[in-house]
Amino acid sequence: MIGLSHYLTVAAILFTIGVFGIFVNRKNVIIIMMSIELILLAVNINLVAFSAYLHDVSGQIFAMFVLTVAAAEAAVGLAILVTFFRNRGDIAVDDASMMKG
Repeated sequence: MIGLSHYLTVAAILFTIGVFGIFVNRKNVIIIMMSIELILLAVNINLVAFSAYLHDVSGQIFAMFVLTVAAAEAAVGLAILVTFFRNRGDIAVDDASMMKG
């Protein structure tokens, strides 16, 4: 039977992969955004696992809010990336300081 520790282990692995993805690859913005999504997924797994373990629905409801924020973050982030690529022709993180107003 799959217990709470199994879910927490999977979430810890996903969280670690997401953190390593941010620290190892600082050049590609898309990989950084995917790593942030992995971190948010790990948090959602923890919320749902503890919610099921404690027989409380509030963790699952909060996970839905986190998913909504993650979808909005992805949509806004990709829109900014497309605009940045159209203006600069490149999406390197080093050139992002050029966007300062």
